[in-house]
Amino acid sequence: MDSATMAAMAIEQGFDLYAITFDYGQRHRLELDSARSVAKQLGVKEHRCITLDLRQFGGSSLTSDDSVPVGRTPDQMNDGIPSTYVPARNTIFLSFAVAWAELLGAEDIFIGVNSLDHAGYPDCRPEYIEAYEKMARLATKSGVEGNDLHLRTPLIRMTKTQIVARGLELGIDFALTNTCYDPAPSGDACGTCDACVLRQQAFLDNAMQDPRPYASV
Repeated sequence: MDSATMAAMAIEQGFDLYAITFDYGQRHRLELDSARSVAKQLGVKEHRCITLDLRQFGGSSLTSDDSVPVGRTPDQMNDGIPSTYVPARNTIFLSFAVAWAELLGAEDIFIGVNSLDHAGYPDCRPEYIEAYEKMARLATKSGVEGNDLHLRTPLIRMTKTQIVARGLELGIDFALTNTCYDPAPSGDACGTCDACVLRQQAFLDNAMQDPRPYASV
């Protein structure tokens, strides 16, 4: 949901999109099909799916057999770092994005991180993005030659409600998107994990029903 809205915002600003999706061993692999559908809807220039296996390390309920948290309130979600945090995930993802951007001659990388609804994720904070951007400029040939790389985070201070509203304005078909951390084999969202709770509330705040099917609500 976040990435689809962010991508549409980038297109609105006149950017040509080269999109990356990561198959990192996540339990919610349904998002891979969702990403392909969204990329097709948006007409991105190129879409690549990068495979890497973070289940080798585990350390997260998204890359292990541990249960994901369910039935939590927003306050509980923001109390500490959740088990759905994948160690260094955004650092790993951004490393691939920086490498491809340098080869493409691109100076702007968009990432759909959001710091308001999930304050517990350390790699979604503005200070992390600022530090990574500085590192990327120091660590690349293009940066050394004076072509500064910019990390664009248009959603970082938006609420989920605002993200849904913006996506609707831009014509995003949210039925194509998947947010659930633990979807059923049928593809139905669980309705009770943190991501589902926040998503459903965002649609209610926008006076509409989430177009994704749910196994339980």
